[in-house]
Amino acid sequence: MSVVLLAHGDGGLLTRELVDGLFLKYFNNPLLQQLSDAAVFNSPGGRMAMTTDAFVVDPIFFPGGDIGKLAVCGTINDLAVSGARPRYITASFTIEEGFALADLEKVVASMAEACTEAGVDVVAGDTKVVPRGHLDKLFITTTGVGMVPEKLDWGYHRPVPGDVVLVNGSLGNHGLTILAARENLGLDGALASDCAPLNNTINLLQKHCSGIKMMRDLTRGGLATAAKEIAEGCGLDIRLREYALPIDAAVRGAAEILGLDPLYLANEGKFLVIIDPAQVTKALDILKQSSYGRDSQVIGQICAGSGNVYLQTPLGGTKILGLLAGQPLPRIC
Repeated sequence: MSVVLLAHGDGGLLTRELVDGLFLKYFNNPLLQQLSDAAVFNSPGGRMAMTTDAFVVDPIFFPGGDIGKLAVCGTINDLAVSGARPRYITASFTIEEGFALADLEKVVASMAEACTEAGVDVVAGDTKVVPRGHLDKLFITTTGVGMVPEKLDWGYHRPVPGDVVLVNGSLGNHGLTILAARENLGLDGALASDCAPLNNTINLLQKHCSGIKMMRDLTRGGLATAAKEIAEGCGLDIRLREYALPIDAAVRGAAEILGLDPLYLANEGKFLVIIDPAQVTKALDILKQSSYGRDSQVIGQICAGSGNVYLQTPLGGTKILGLLAGQPLPRIC
């Protein structure tokens, strides 16, 4: 393949091939090799985490959020699921000539509101304007840093057979909302993105539950892709129970009509937790009382194996879930 395809940006199989075959080829180092949501490293003041992301979502404004809120939440959540306490963010704006200043102010105000809720500050930024037609309205790149508590040890090396898999709520809302808004499917009243800063919810869980092994946020590629990446990273199997997966009725119905699988749709306010079984009850109690965990569920278990993800159906059958492969839904974040 000699050219970049849209599927190279969907977070699935082709994205993995691009990262492994090109970026790791030239940028290879122990921190990048982990391919985590954020890189955790030692610094003179303690351990820190750092992450960066570019946001090109289309449309810019959608039910439940906009590109500005998405940019702040996406970066905060990458830090939070790595165990870090987000502190500072930088923001780079690339703007197409002719973009309405009123819309730019709405985006910036939305970013400020999300930062206030999360307790982080935007401390540096950059602005570039390109000629009309050289860009689609507005792209934002955010970089975040956070502090990692002492002795925190999350990662692929921690899960063991018997650990439990939790998720903090309904799956697929963001991806389907963006598709409905972009294609004018007339579902706007029924769907809204789950875009939200998760750091306060995760901090609460982290403070009271000592048995957390690792977390992942469920963005591009959805639950299925994240579960497959975790299974491969751990060298263990994950068994998910289909009947236990929280999926809103509106998402389930629209996905069935459109022929989409909610397990591969993007989320922007959902995370997966792998936790010691002795801590599950406490974790659920905490999550269900938090702002973004009221619909938390146990959805599966870690098992001995070799990196596969199995979905147990209500009728007793089993499906194998792999990485997202070529889903035609670009620019969802």
